[in-house]
Amino acid sequence: MNVSPDSYPAAVEESSSVSGVSWGAIFAGAAGAAALSLILILLGSGLGFSAMSPWANEGASAKTIGISTAVWLALTQIVASGMGGYLAGRLRVKWANMHGDEVYFRDTAHGFLSWAVATLVAAVLIVGSVSGIVGSGVKAGATAAAGVAGTAATAAGSAAGNTSSDQYGYYIDSLFRDDRPAAVSDDAAHGVVVRIFTKTMANDGQLAPEDRTYLAQLVAQRTNMSQADAQARVDQVYGQAKQAVADAKLKAQQAADAAAKAAATAALWTFVSLLCGAFVASLAAIWGGRRRDAVTYVETRAYSNTSSIR
Repeated sequence: MNVSPDSYPAAVEESSSVSGVSWGAIFAGAAGAAALSLILILLGSGLGFSAMSPWANEGASAKTIGISTAVWLALTQIVASGMGGYLAGRLRVKWANMHGDEVYFRDTAHGFLSWAVATLVAAVLIVGSVSGIVGSGVKAGATAAAGVAGTAATAAGSAAGNTSSDQYGYYIDSLFRDDRPAAVSDDAAHGVVVRIFTKTMANDGQLAPEDRTYLAQLVAQRTNMSQADAQARVDQVYGQAKQAVADAKLKAQQAADAAAKAAATAALWTFVSLLCGAFVASLAAIWGGRRRDAVTYVETRAYSNTSSIR
């Protein structure tokens, strides 16, 4: 009877009721990989904090810290996954009457499964807190980019002692406008200006003719300037305020773009690190499996001290 080389008759001798997966070895390797990953991450965090400095132009730069973090993450994955894969391959049961290719496949699967279990455990423990931090940062950046104009105007109103600059303050002020503004306190005058600036910057950013004229009259009354000079000052100051708000918006947008770029880079490096970890774990499991199969059992016998008499 001719048997093709691909039939592997030796593999048929193995009982079909025996599982090809040694879950005990896989969980042992995953536990070792997760523990070593935690230790290495804590070590990397300590080294990173020691290299940072709250003072300007001191300590490692942000670029250096980012590159070091990516390299340390990849190194952590390689070392921890390699150890977990080796443990999974070395601690598995010995498969008798099994073709070599099947043994290599099973060892590779054991290494991959140990890496997968360790990764899932780490994801459950870490991703929740990381996603909360990232979500808070993105939300804060979006809020800053969208509402910086209103925030700046509100801050200016607070500095001026304004306590009634609500969303209807501008319209309420318009009810009591006159050709010649009445004499009011400095705080009240500052509040009127803040509400006009806030309303204008929140819309198209251009002062309405009636608002410009009213502000010029208010400035002329309190500074004894001519109407033309007062209007020139209004245009100058409003232009400066508008430029400050535009600069704040630009900085907020740049910060949001930088945060998004950093998040994308971190995700890509994490992806590469995880792929390296899966490959190293599978390779280490093959190595550990070979060492496991190379073990020979030594049978010890007990000999009697008394000699037999013929």
